Amino acid sequence: MAGRFDGKVAIVTGGGSGIGAATARRLVSEGAQVMAADINAPKEQPPEGVMVHRCDVASSAETTAMVEAAVARFGRLDILVNNAGVGIMAETPDVTDEQWRKVFAVNIDAAFYACRAAIPHLRKQGGAIVNVASISGLFGDYGMTAYNASKGAITNYTRALAMDHARDGIRVNAICPGLIIGTGLTDGIKDVAGWLSIIPMGRSGTPDEMAKVIAFLASDDASFMTGSIVVADGGATAHTGQPNFPAQRRAAMGKA
Repeated sequence: MAGRFDGKVAIVTGGGSGIGAATARRLVSEGAQVMAADINAPKEQPPEGVMVHRCDVASSAETTAMVEAAVARFGRLDILVNNAGVGIMAETPDVTDEQWRKVFAVNIDAAFYACRAAIPHLRKQGGAIVNVASISGLFGDYGMTAYNASKGAITNYTRALAMDHARDGIRVNAICPGLIIGTGLTDGIKDVAGWLSIIPMGRSGTPDEMAKVIAFLASDDASFMTGSIVVADGGATAHTGQPNFPAQRRAAMGKA
């Protein structure tokens, strides 16, 4: 049976772990050849069909070289997944210049560098760019100003890219994950129950679930989608922030 990505070549940044590694596995399983680029070595042995490439995506030169290495190896480029990301927990008075710049360098500068290098290759036959943003790029959070600002930037950068390059046959979309356990950004969370209490589905998402959405956006199944910001958060952002009055009533009546 033919795969959705037979004959296609993809680059996935932050491909050594978490959502990036899951995305690389998913794309390969559906026929793609994939470069998984990461500043760190993969946490697990990648499957056959995945080329591991060390890259500091905060470096313009290294990111440009990453794209050229993928094209040199595979002969073309069809899909770019900008997944690499970092974050810090700090209020603005406590954020240093270095922390602010690092968050922006990895979360938005890197996507710009990769897109700038990739678009000339994607133009040759058309293709897809998927940016991994966050629900934190849609709304505010306590103590996450740098992360919120950088993810808001990648969200709107996605829209602008989509407008500029629709004429080139390049679709550009973003996924906004909610709480995803099993990524470097969430490994340090201690109060998981507190997070889950605001998610209607009552659980976190998984990297594999995000990979499925990314693969859809990268595939021809999403052929009329560009500039879309797709939320995958278990219903967290469906909530206005109002108290859960039905749950309060049930508790008052001694019901679960």
